[in-house]
Amino acid sequence: MPTRPYPSPLRYPGGKLKVANYVKLLFERNNLLDGDYAEPYAGGSSVALALLFDHYAARIFINDLDPAVYTFWRTVLDNPEGLKRLITDTPMTMDEWYNQRRTFLSPDSSPLELAFATFYLNRANRSGIILGGVIGGKQQTGNWKLDARFNRAELTQRIEKIARHSDRISVTNYDAQVFLQQVVPTMNNRSLTYLDPPYYVKGQGLYANAYGPDDHAAVAADVAALTKPWLVSYDNAPQILDLYQQFRPLEYGLSYSAQERRQGGEVMFFSHGLQLPNGISNPSKVPNKFLHKLPF
Repeated sequence: MPTRPYPSPLRYPGGKLKVANYVKLLFERNNLLDGDYAEPYAGGSSVALALLFDHYAARIFINDLDPAVYTFWRTVLDNPEGLKRLITDTPMTMDEWYNQRRTFLSPDSSPLELAFATFYLNRANRSGIILGGVIGGKQQTGNWKLDARFNRAELTQRIEKIARHSDRISVTNYDAQVFLQQVVPTMNNRSLTYLDPPYYVKGQGLYANAYGPDDHAAVAADVAALTKPWLVSYDNAPQILDLYQQFRPLEYGLSYSAQERRQGGEVMFFSHGLQLPNGISNPSKVPNKFLHKLPF
């Protein structure tokens, strides 16, 4: 059975849950079921969680260089009760929003405090951008208020579910290149690594760890050296097409929201030998009926 629509407690601009069914088809087509799955740029980890919950991946490896995002995921696994308590008890007010912003920026915050501040701002801010503007504006005069995306019961249930699978989840805080060089080689041969690096164009406005041209080129070189299956998704920029020109491209449109609703041009690249699902021209539009029913 497909997982519920939003397995992740976090919201992310350009979140990739829409391609989860396509990644599931890659698992089916390439005999990867019950293997490992990795995301060097985990963010909200929505695809990873969908694969884990729906029994496609036996283990998931989620990595994020952002210390706040890493601390959140580490806390979900190590102290879910503390996180759930704060979600249940903390008021959704502008005074508290300012308090959580101060906590997020403070070098003295405990891991639990930083994890919750990251979560609070992610849920309360427009498009989930942690240092972005609050939903409804600071005067709270908008049609939506800062609690619009803060369903306490639903969010604590998501955290509970993830924590129950903690023995099958690895969380790390490496640079993506270090992750590719040191972690991916230790994974099961039956594995898939999905990279969704910061956008080449306009990445500075969306990511805490945006890349320059040399960073994109360095990652592309490390990806090309991988010996296990992988896929990469990017904004469809000429420079990216050039960096990955030796690999098969699949260009498509992806609707997302970050400050405004628009249609983003995206492109995926695939490792040599990875078999692609037949007849799928847009990885973000794969209906559940295309998936096989697994014996679980």
